[in-house]
Parts: sequence; structure tokens; C-alpha cells
Amino acid sequence: MLVRDAMSTLVLTIGPAHTLRQAAALMSARRVGAAVVLDPDGTGIGILTERDVLNSLGLGQDPDTERAHAHTTTDVVFAAPSWTLEEAAVAMTDGGFRHLIVLDRDGPAGIVSVRDIIRCWAPQRQRAEHVSA
Repeated sequence: MLVRDAMSTLVLTIGPAHTLRQAAALMSARRVGAAVVLDPDGTGIGILTERDVLNSLGLGQDPDTERAHAHTTTDVVFAAPSWTLEEAAVAMTDGGFRHLIVLDRDGPAGIVSVRDIIRCWAPQRQRAEHVSA
């Protein structure tokens, strides 16, 4: 199975000037754990995850004044829609993260998460167990 089959194509995008509270509210409303941060004047494409928000809060920072750009990961590993789920899982394991931005020619095409991969692999495992039983 390929990344294009598992990824979410409804990508939450925010700007670098969004506050962490705004980003968290948008992520919560969309029930996603990451937002793509588009900064055409700066670093390009980055990612802000729920872990980034939690780390800021844990440091006692104010989510109403902290901006996304200060917490965005810009050294991002991108996936291609044609990657296998195994390739995506290896990249996530090696990098220690749970989300991959999927890029095509025109920019972000989706996000694939560990949850997406598990959702795809679980039915395959169940089918295999029924066949071998």
C-alpha cells in the first residue's frame, strides 16, 4: 500500500504568525495532531505538532503570545505519494516523529500519520490471520 492511499488530503495550513492558541484551536476543531506552516517569506514549509504546543506550555510560555514560527519544525522530512507505507514508517521511526508532510509538484498534497498507517495495516493483518486460521 502507498502513502497516497493512507494520507489525509485535507491538510490544515496555518501561517507563521498564528499564535499557539489559535493553532491548537484549529487542530482541535479539525481533530488533527499537526498543522502545515506555510511561510512564503521565510523558511517555506514547516510543521507544527501537538507535541510542539505541549512543549511550549510545559515551559510556561503564553499560548496567546507565542507564535507558530518560533515552534515550527523547519528541518522537515517529506514523503512522496508514491512511497510505500513501509518507507513512511521507517522515516518516522528513524526521525522520531509521527507525521509526514506529503509533497507533490505543487506543494503539500497531504499528511500521513502513524495512525493512518496503523489504520491501513490493521485490516490487512486481520485478513491474513483469517486466511491462516
